Amino acid sequence: MNTSGLPFDDFRELISQLPEASEFAGAAVREREALLSKPLGSLGRLEEIAEWLAAWSGKAKPQIMRPLVAIFAGNHGVLAQGVSTQPQALTMEMVNNFAAGGAAINQICITNDLGLKVFDLALEHPTADITVSAAMDERTCAATMAFGMEAIAGGTDLLCIGEMGAGNTTIAAAICLALFGGEAEDWVSPGAGEDETVLPAKIAAVKKAVALNDGHLRDPLEVLRRLGGREVAAIAGAILAARAEKIPVIIDGYVAGAAAAILNVMNVSALDHCLFSHVSPEKGHRLLLEKMGKKPLLDLDISLGSGVGAALATGVVKAAAQCHTGMATAKDAALNVSA
Repeated sequence: MNTSGLPFDDFRELISQLPEASEFAGAAVREREALLSKPLGSLGRLEEIAEWLAAWSGKAKPQIMRPLVAIFAGNHGVLAQGVSTQPQALTMEMVNNFAAGGAAINQICITNDLGLKVFDLALEHPTADITVSAAMDERTCAATMAFGMEAIAGGTDLLCIGEMGAGNTTIAAAICLALFGGEAEDWVSPGAGEDETVLPAKIAAVKKAVALNDGHLRDPLEVLRRLGGREVAAIAGAILAARAEKIPVIIDGYVAGAAAAILNVMNVSALDHCLFSHVSPEKGHRLLLEKMGKKPLLDLDISLGSGVGAALATGVVKAAAQCHTGMATAKDAALNVSA
């Protein structure tokens, strides 16, 4: 893509020059894995996760000391199209609930010893209704991506990304349709707390929004600003910032996955530092993971966003790291492990 001096140019340059994982740390894990007091491969994906964590953290003995859940909250003008029975005020109410420690994510953070940051992205100013106009102009979208990059400020060695926004699965569906094609019906489900009655309005809104922007959706960043939301833009920025600093990332559900897909379409290796925590009951989420070739860690029928799946998956990643670093070698344990 040619640069033009516009706000998106910095992100285009950044995503074209992504740092790679540490081959040394990854190789060190593979070498030690073969010596541990168990048959090689017997811990399945836990062994792969340990290598992934080492390679992206640069630590030959992977460990997680400062994990962080970052929740990005945004509001959407498309709610006016009847795509959700949830009021726009719910977004702020849930942000307040996070702050008070009363949400599901708070309990999982306590259980897995995770830090938590919640980012209120101008909730009093919803993005424009995507069935009528672009959600954001380029400057606003780029500034919101830059704001999302600040999620890693203060330090973390594992970033878990979640979101909150009434009606934002409609946004996710529109982004996915624009990026990967198909029919609106392929990408739309009722959403958390909804029933089938909202489907006609959601499908109509997604079709109208994508048709409105026909001819402008070949550039993933244009997809983001025209069809996305502030939380989606901030998540994309957070993922990029983590990559620049070689911080491993766990991505939550459908909406966070749609944000990640923007980067994936721009650069197929852009998400190599990321794991996908779970697959939700949203059929679009499962299809999205398939399109990107990503295998989720969990399948627990979790439809709640707000980082719940990512926070749960952190327990698996922590266990993978501890098994690798804490387990004795077969020699140390005086074992004869051959299979």
